[in-house]
Amino acid sequence: MGSSGDAINPELKDLVADTRERNENKVNDVLSKLKDFVARKSLGDQRDLEACKQSLYCHGVLQYCSSSLRFSPAKIQGGYAVLTQMADLLSTCCVGLGAFRDMEVFSHEFLPCVVENLLFLAERLMNRALRDKAHNELIRLFRKVFDSLGWLLRAHTHLIHQVLRSKHYESIQICEDDDVSVVTVTFWNNIFRANGAVVDEMGNRALTDIMDDTVYKMSSSSNPVIGRAAVKTLVLIMDYSSSTHQLIHRRYRGLADLAVKDWRGKGFDSVLDQLIDHLQSDVPWRHTKESSEEYVRAACIIQAAWRAHQTRKRLRKLPRAVSALQRSFREKRRRQQEQTERQRSEEELRHQVCLRRQRAMRQFRQHQLHLMEILPAAQVERYLGELENKAAVLIQRVWRGHRERRNFQQHRYILRQHRAAVTLQRATLRFLKRRKAQRNILTPLKGPKGLTDSRRTELKQHIHEHICLYPSSVMSAEGSVELHQRAQSLLHQHLINRASDRAHEQHRQALLAQINTDLELLLNAPSLKDARADNASLFLSRSCPVATRARQSHNALMQSMRLPWWRMLGEEFSNPDEPPRKEYDMDIESLYLGGS
Repeated sequence: MGSSGDAINPELKDLVADTRERNENKVNDVLSKLKDFVARKSLGDQRDLEACKQSLYCHGVLQYCSSSLRFSPAKIQGGYAVLTQMADLLSTCCVGLGAFRDMEVFSHEFLPCVVENLLFLAERLMNRALRDKAHNELIRLFRKVFDSLGWLLRAHTHLIHQVLRSKHYESIQICEDDDVSVVTVTFWNNIFRANGAVVDEMGNRALTDIMDDTVYKMSSSSNPVIGRAAVKTLVLIMDYSSSTHQLIHRRYRGLADLAVKDWRGKGFDSVLDQLIDHLQSDVPWRHTKESSEEYVRAACIIQAAWRAHQTRKRLRKLPRAVSALQRSFREKRRRQQEQTERQRSEEELRHQVCLRRQRAMRQFRQHQLHLMEILPAAQVERYLGELENKAAVLIQRVWRGHRERRNFQQHRYILRQHRAAVTLQRATLRFLKRRKAQRNILTPLKGPKGLTDSRRTELKQHIHEHICLYPSSVMSAEGSVELHQRAQSLLHQHLINRASDRAHEQHRQALLAQINTDLELLLNAPSLKDARADNASLFLSRSCPVATRARQSHNALMQSMRLPWWRMLGEEFSNPDEPPRKEYDMDIESLYLGGS
């Protein structure tokens, strides 16, 4: 096992094979194998442990562990608990590697990536804890991830700037939850307590960011745990860095008074006294007292001048403001009175309409009762039936009107489309008509350029000679003239007869339409018990010969129905339209005479 990583330890073969496939299914196997491997090596020599960690880095095991911190917990058996154990084991393996060939790449490329992934996991745990019911368990895992990060930062102090620049740490830092604030403040306290030299190495900018967060949490929270951790952190910073004293005095004035006022008597007075002593030891009391008196005197002068200016300004605006206020109040009162009067008149009108309706309904019912008292008992049922029919007709009319209005609303879009199509068609037809008229305008014949009269005569002579030499084999010239004359005569005859044919066609279409209308009337005709007198006019023929023939047929049928049964046993009348009335009367008389 060397630092080059060319030869793989037989104990690492299975672990390296599992880490080559970077998916969520191998996380538990990799975690268990890596934990057993590191546990066995930690019991031996320190050099073997360093070589083991170097081999894990060279063969890509630590890279897999770092990338696994961004896997989805829902796809891993154990979820966040497994990822937290992986983060703890990764931070352990990244500390104490010793010196090896890829140390520069490891320190400045791999470790910042590990820090970013740890903060990503911590932010994910924080967000889940804020919206989940299992708050305590997730906060415990969150604290464990920060412990792993602190273990890594204590060994590699140059990563502190990477943490402060991370967007994930910024998201965690601005969280207002007390448990999260306790973890972040305790995190820096543990780092400074473990290695005090870090404070001087960090620089003023990084210390300012940490102190800003610490002082803010100290001033905005009432949790004693947060106050104790914040006070201890400030004391450690001032103990290990003398340059921060002036920075704290200049940047956080009044911090001593705030600490005494908010945190005295909360259980950590000894640490609080240390902070107050640090804050007051570097500033002479006399200078502080004189500065305070000057500040108070200057503040009083500024306040007096500002209040006098505000008072004079209000006094100048007072008459105008009073008049504006009165005008606004009167306008508002007038509008309220008008609204009240309007509502009262509307209510009065509504009440009058209701009374009129009730009075009219009462009179109508009294009139109905009076009419029913006047009517004979036999006509009461008929009268009630007429009332029911009228009510049914009214209900049907209202329902049909409602249905038609609803259908119209539903078909409004279709009607709009139809109108739009008609408009487009009309515009298109007009356009085509104009184009056709433009094409029908005959342009004057323009001869080809350079063609003179002599040349035109010569060309006509050549054409005539060609026609004489090569006559048409289909038809002679006389036959063509005769065919043309016959076609013209047929066309003339067609044009003459077209008007009469069109009139006959229109007449046939009108008769067909009339027949269809009559058929619809007959099919929709009511039954005899439902028919009324005004319905009979719908079935009268508009043709006098047809009406006369129908009347004659009806009379003949009625006369034949009056015949006795024994007359129906013989032959049928030759002409049913004119039955032999005299013979019919004579047979009846003879029949009755014979019977007597």
